[in-house]
Amino acid sequence: MRAMILKWLAIALLASALGVTGCSRLTSTSSDSEDVLAAPPAATTDYIIAPGAVLNVFVWQHPDLSATVPVRPDGKISTPLVEDMIAAGKTPTALARDMEVVLSEYIRQPTVNVIMDTASPSFQQQVRVVGQAANPQALAYSSGMTLLDVMIQVGGLGEFAAGNRAKLMRRTVDGQIEVPLRLNSLLNGGDMRQNVPIQPGDVIIIPEARF
Repeated sequence: MRAMILKWLAIALLASALGVTGCSRLTSTSSDSEDVLAAPPAATTDYIIAPGAVLNVFVWQHPDLSATVPVRPDGKISTPLVEDMIAAGKTPTALARDMEVVLSEYIRQPTVNVIMDTASPSFQQQVRVVGQAANPQALAYSSGMTLLDVMIQVGGLGEFAAGNRAKLMRRTVDGQIEVPLRLNSLLNGGDMRQNVPIQPGDVIIIPEARF
């Protein structure tokens, strides 16, 4: 009888230990996004396009479609047959692939290369807001800056902004991440849970609402 009691006691202790371990794993998983936003930016040479940069766009065997273009304050570029494409927040390679998709409507199997001609100034110490902000621009980063601070400086959302579909692009030690933002909830609903910390080099992209 005593042996049976000890056996059941051992099983109960093991189950309790497993339960504690499982709870701690669940807790850490729920805070993953907060940990990512709080993590320091990566020291990386990978470049994310930002307003103020100048890009050389080469379309293979189509010099008439190639161009050297600046990235406008709203984060967009225009080249022959590709109008008002968002460039800010993308790597040159990603932008080239997006341009190929558009050009494929006009030419067969386009091959695009995008090369940085001039980088935007002080990239690592700026925060960029592109798209449907009232005044999209590059801002000087300041210690402790939050999303609300940024939105106040750019004058809030534009008339046609889809604020709850906005996103933040950030370089981390694990590569580029994309964090969804709910700007309508923050600015119009007062939901301060959406007031995430900002880091130098962040790019905030605000898309246009679909009608």
